[in-house]
Amino acid sequence: MGSGRAYGSASTACEQMTEDKEASQQYLELYKLTVEMADRVSARRATANAFFLTVNTALLAFVSSGSLWLVALAGIALSATWAVLLKSYRDLNAAKFEVITNMEKNLEAHVFADEWESLKEKRSKGWRRWYAEFGTVERLVPLIFAALYAVVFVSALLP
Repeated sequence: MGSGRAYGSASTACEQMTEDKEASQQYLELYKLTVEMADRVSARRATANAFFLTVNTALLAFVSSGSLWLVALAGIALSATWAVLLKSYRDLNAAKFEVITNMEKNLEAHVFADEWESLKEKRSKGWRRWYAEFGTVERLVPLIFAALYAVVFVSALLP
């Protein structure tokens, strides 16, 4: 009977190790999927940026030729839509990166958390003293276009 118990204990321990390994593998696969999804959101964000930049550039070129106030008004609306869409993408990415960094706490490597820490450290040592996040820079572009359209709109209404 004694050997049966030892065998049973070893069997249970072996089963537990197998289950732990499977759970770790599933967790790692889930982590990989989450990172890939975050990358896809960033790619969609870049595509949206390219679209709005192209359309706004074309509208500004068109503004110089015709019904200025109407095109300028459309440009202001387009710029506002762009800004809202960018905010949505930033929020979505922020949530995904929060999930990723929380998941990394259960992994040996903390790639995203370490990258962010590295940026913060280099930021304090560099000449700029701040890291110009892409989100900060891209947030300004729709505002600049909206301001340009507002100038065109006002000048089109003035005699």
